[in-house]
Amino acid sequence: MKLDKQRLAAARVLVVGDAMLDRYWHGAVDRISPEAPVPVVKVSREEERIGAAANVAYNVTTLGAQASFLGVVGDDEPGRRLQALLQSTGIETHLKRDPGLKTTVKLRVIGRQQQLLRMDFENEPDHEALALQNETFAQLAPAHQAILFSDYGKGGLAHIPRMIERARSLGKPVLVDPKGSDYARYAGATVITPNRAELQQVVGGWRDEAQLREKAQRLREELRLDTLMVTLGEDGMALFDAAGELHEPAQAREVFDVTGAGDTVIATLATLVAAGLPLRKAMPLANKAGGIVVGKFGTATVSYQELFGG
Repeated sequence: MKLDKQRLAAARVLVVGDAMLDRYWHGAVDRISPEAPVPVVKVSREEERIGAAANVAYNVTTLGAQASFLGVVGDDEPGRRLQALLQSTGIETHLKRDPGLKTTVKLRVIGRQQQLLRMDFENEPDHEALALQNETFAQLAPAHQAILFSDYGKGGLAHIPRMIERARSLGKPVLVDPKGSDYARYAGATVITPNRAELQQVVGGWRDEAQLREKAQRLREELRLDTLMVTLGEDGMALFDAAGELHEPAQAREVFDVTGAGDTVIATLATLVAAGLPLRKAMPLANKAGGIVVGKFGTATVSYQELFGG
């Protein structure tokens, strides 16, 4: 199905979560170091991209909708760089600065189009910055048609239960990309979108589709979720709600890089829900978007033209 561009342009999604700056150092690998058995990368190009929850907001805007991003960064060079990148893409940016925080940076060293090394720079924000985030959330939520929480486990969503409760009291659909094994903090959300490994961490493994269905529906009822949607890699996606279940096969295409694919899936879902589409109709398009983005290198996005064909 195709969604009218005007409907998408009027849709507003508030993305809340862990902000991150993705850095890439590209170079040639021509020799092995004489100091240790490791490749020497002669860096010829540096690149910066919006990462983690901030990339989710970027995915919303590339589809043609309006995104606001709320997160916590450090009072440092990566934090200022991330803010500039966000603002340059048209995202309404609300960053709370924590002087004691290092803005999360993932630095990837790339040689011959392959990732050779990743270095992570991070720590957790303090409660004062997170309290300011709560206040801003209360001000922003009423003006948006969907609320999306992107949890990367970096501490930026310590107060998520209170924010979910407030959003639902306003009648807003709440979408969560979860992390970790404590899903109780997401109770009351409209939908959560774990991948296979993330769901197994919470409910254990399953023998077959029947046992997956049983475990998924039990978790959905325990957490008072309207919907549980699981991304299953090569097996596509499965949606579980009060009406039963819906399966969507994987889009057949070459997988080049899975970085950020989950970001694209939930951003597409939230954008379509904000534009008035029910989750069951939005899922096939989110699945298609995920299939497109894994064919691209690094943290990437999908455009309206790619998803709807013009």
